[in-house]
Amino acid sequence: MEISGIDHVVVRVADLDRSIRFYRDVLGCTLDWRRDEIGLAHLRVGTAFIDLLAGQPMPADAVPNMDHLCLTVANFDADEVRRQLECHGVAVGPVAERYGASGWGQSLYLSDPDGNGLELRG
Repeated sequence: MEISGIDHVVVRVADLDRSIRFYRDVLGCTLDWRRDEIGLAHLRVGTAFIDLLAGQPMPADAVPNMDHLCLTVANFDADEVRRQLECHGVAVGPVAERYGASGWGQSLYLSDPDGNGLELRG
């Protein structure tokens, strides 16, 4: 068996509409399919999905087990990314050189409306 990539990541959210607006309008993901009957929205990110799941509360004893999700940004311009996020009222961390699947590159951290950690990198 050879794992060749990531198909999707599922992120629990409190408010599906608010989260769709953030991932679509702020980050530029495309809403591919919304399934209100089960509180799920599939947002396309390149060849993968970020699935937003609402209406299913976390168990009382659950602890967060994901530090952050890293998304690559084509033609990454740190200043432009920061301006775009800040004009939407999103707090952004400092730009730094960090290591990832594509090697060393500039990136910055932020959080979605539910506090899920995100990293955007070139």
